[in-house]
Amino acid sequence: MVQMATSRRIATLEEVLAAIEAARDKVMADEIKSLTKLGIPKAMAYQMIASRFHQKTPGQEEAEPDPFESTGSGWDDIG
Repeated sequence: MVQMATSRRIATLEEVLAAIEAARDKVMADEIKSLTKLGIPKAMAYQMIASRFHQKTPGQEEAEPDPFESTGSGWDDIG
């Protein structure tokens, strides 16, 4: 049996992050395109998609907080 030497290159963290960001940007662009085909204004579609991906929209200080994320208050105020 003959074994073939494989020379697999290991991707760097920066390459992995760049690939993830590129894929995310493509998905966002596709969704914005779909929403504008449905008649939603492009700026509104961009805001909707950006909020789903927790991205800042132009002219927006900070993305709206996710209502399902913990705010740190917990159950302390009940009583």
